[in-house]
Amino acid sequence: MPLAAPAGIGYTASMSIEKYEVVIGCEIHCQLLTKTKAFCACENRAGGMSNTRVCPVCLGLPGALPRVSEGYVELGAVAGMALNCSIAPFTKFDRKHYFYPDLAKGFQITQYDLPLCRDGWVLLPFRNLPPEQRPGGSLFRPVNFAGDPCVQGDYRRIRIERIHLEEDAGKSLHIEGNHSYIDYNRCGTPLIEIVTKPDIASAEEAALFMQTVQEILRYVGATHGNLEEGNMRCDVNINLAVWEGGKTYNTPISEIKNLNSFRAIRDACAYETKRQLAEFETDRQPFSAGFKRTMGWDDAKGETVIQRTKNSFVDYRFVVEPDIKPFYVSEDFIRRAASQVGELPEAKRIRFKKEFGLSDFDAETLTQSRALALWFEEAARLSADPKKAANWILTELLAALNQKEITIEEVNITPAHIAGLVNAVAEGRVTSKQAKDVFAAMLETGKTPEGIIAEKGLSVESGAGAIEGYVDQVLAENPGPVESLRNGKSNVFGWLMGQVMKKSGGKANPETARKILGERLGV
Repeated sequence: MPLAAPAGIGYTASMSIEKYEVVIGCEIHCQLLTKTKAFCACENRAGGMSNTRVCPVCLGLPGALPRVSEGYVELGAVAGMALNCSIAPFTKFDRKHYFYPDLAKGFQITQYDLPLCRDGWVLLPFRNLPPEQRPGGSLFRPVNFAGDPCVQGDYRRIRIERIHLEEDAGKSLHIEGNHSYIDYNRCGTPLIEIVTKPDIASAEEAALFMQTVQEILRYVGATHGNLEEGNMRCDVNINLAVWEGGKTYNTPISEIKNLNSFRAIRDACAYETKRQLAEFETDRQPFSAGFKRTMGWDDAKGETVIQRTKNSFVDYRFVVEPDIKPFYVSEDFIRRAASQVGELPEAKRIRFKKEFGLSDFDAETLTQSRALALWFEEAARLSADPKKAANWILTELLAALNQKEITIEEVNITPAHIAGLVNAVAEGRVTSKQAKDVFAAMLETGKTPEGIIAEKGLSVESGAGAIEGYVDQVLAENPGPVESLRNGKSNVFGWLMGQVMKKSGGKANPETARKILGERLGV
């Protein structure tokens, strides 16, 4: 029986196909967060008026000489280490020749045979994959094609072949009917290209890989990672291994270019899988390792479209970049880059769950960004109950940030504010209801919880005498509900408690009030 095919064009494999496997490798282009462009002093910034951040170097004018930015190489090394790569002690730049109207020089400065980073890996958590793609599932591929085990505990291991440095091209603008324009501001923008082994086995894995890489590189400050702005783009190389008549056939490789959303990656791979299956049965093409089709993704139509074909790397006519000397990368340089990586998101999630007793969902949410994770961790350290600090951040603070459309770095309170509020509730100085009022006042004014509690006179009454008075008044004023409770309607107790808290203006200590009310009613 064939494996279940992903959603896409209508296609069902014939009975002659025993099974098939999807084989995917990704090439991710990622813009780095340097102050200047890769080989000149022009500002590295998106947007703005067209052709205002250019110079003879990034325009490729005759006689202009590129100069490598040290920050560019260092941030590339940081990204490589975050993705578990080794850093080359010796590397160089090359020229890759091809014609695009927005590539001013007619060639791209890149790295060919001596990339800065090699032999890395990324772990994809099985919890984020559909059940059929986890170990034991119907679509699970247990071993990478190269024979290396791909499972490490609760994760699938995707190998990274290389990460190399290169510059971006400009941008073509198709506006005003049949007119096209070129904005060269993006020329020379520093990029890394992350190239994986063909270890990805489904459309969902491809999307999850891109999402995981984006998260890691954002954590280490290597990129903004905004796919919709073009900070990251993914080219997917995909083909199939098909079993038919006891033999294995490989379909030709398709390279789907410039996918700029997780959904586009997933849908393009799913569609191309079915398209290649249909082609295998109706117009079988031979596999050649040096040949691939370059495809585009038509998001509106939901289908891949052919753009061009290429036979091999010879088409690019790689030569050593003559204007930039090969260079050594020192151990001090590598140590400096390594110091910028720090604890990565998945490691934080594991530690947060173990150290603070958080659920998978809570840990995932609190580690969405390094800034939020560090903010929570400081609040947890200062509070008597880290779990309650997490709950305040998850339920109240994040909702407020979303409503105000601001980030955790822009909020006017600190982790100490949340910790102080949690401690005030734990120590019985305010009730949970009062704490919400204190939280709202903190966000509005930036004042400490202690100051707001004193200012508003919100201190909890814990003295038994005053609370007994509230209880006795409520019981005297509500004989009907009291009788109902004694006749077995246990839910009335909660209503009476609410009346006690209301009578006290919310100041009565709930635990003390509950105990006294229970004693009075004999429950």
